[in-house]
Amino acid sequence: MQLNCPMPKFDFDVITLGHGSGGLLTNKLLDSGVFDLLKNEMLDGRHDGAFLNMQGPIAFSTDSFVISPIFFPGGDIGELAVNGTVNDIAMCGARPEYLSLSFILEEGLPMEDFWRILVSIREACDAAGVKVVTGDTKVVDKGKGDKVFINTTGLGHVHPQAQIDLRRIRPGDKIVVSNQIATHGIAILSVRQGLEFDTTIESDTTNLNDLVMDLLERFGGSIKLFRDPTRGGLASTLNEIARDISLGVVLQERALPLAPEVRAACELLGLDPLYTANEGVFIAIVEPEQAEAVVEALQAHEKSRHAAVIGEVTESYAGRVLLTNALGGKRPVSMQVGEQLPRIC
Repeated sequence: MQLNCPMPKFDFDVITLGHGSGGLLTNKLLDSGVFDLLKNEMLDGRHDGAFLNMQGPIAFSTDSFVISPIFFPGGDIGELAVNGTVNDIAMCGARPEYLSLSFILEEGLPMEDFWRILVSIREACDAAGVKVVTGDTKVVDKGKGDKVFINTTGLGHVHPQAQIDLRRIRPGDKIVVSNQIATHGIAILSVRQGLEFDTTIESDTTNLNDLVMDLLERFGGSIKLFRDPTRGGLASTLNEIARDISLGVVLQERALPLAPEVRAACELLGLDPLYTANEGVFIAIVEPEQAEAVVEALQAHEKSRHAAVIGEVTESYAGRVLLTNALGGKRPVSMQVGEQLPRIC
């Protein structure tokens, strides 16, 4: 990533414990960094909280990000923190509008790295159309953290046509995935383990709110559920849904969209792409009559050009997920036990 904003001249090269004291160093860090770069009319109030005027149904979500490494092909922890919470709000059928942003910084973090993360946050906010309106910064002793942890909380208005409720799911409903799976997890693993492939595999982290709003405008109540299969991948997310609705899910192996280089990496490393993390992908459960139209609408966008119907909900196999192979055989896809790859987001 190239810095689009030159870093201002600071009196310090690394984060120190003094930057978390609430005194002069804290103010210097926030004035020249956070407040200047992320400025907007609400953040400029510099209060302990934000004053918002919001009416109607509101979606609210919070998430923490502890990824290692903090910079990876296709993104970094700052962009991931914004996109992750933006997408959680979008999965509620809401348009994200406001974020809180809190940092836990480790003593010794280079200011250049912190600036790079801040720039990435600003660019991700601009791309998603959201504003950071409040936040917090803490510093921990060297060795008591891992460079930087970020917490983001989001708010947004629910779309008037959204009827997102897993209790509306019925047998026969189709499962649509918005794009190729497992890309984020393989991108992180390649950096963490120093692996080299013929092509660079980049994380698919991106905001999904515009895609979701477009689908709700066009299909409204025909969409029963949105979910983003991040940690635990597609398999764990679908197992959670099957358990909660007491119905079965049957997937078609040949329908799963998977980039050739990601497929090859999974085979080489012995990883199941169904359990590998995603960051720029969602699943939608839709009425069967609208499934192909939903896929066609998604494929018109660059972020979701590999969208596909990958399975359906069934009365059989209640609470379970099964995968059908090319020969028609079925195998169970269980809930993930442990982590294929920890510290993934």
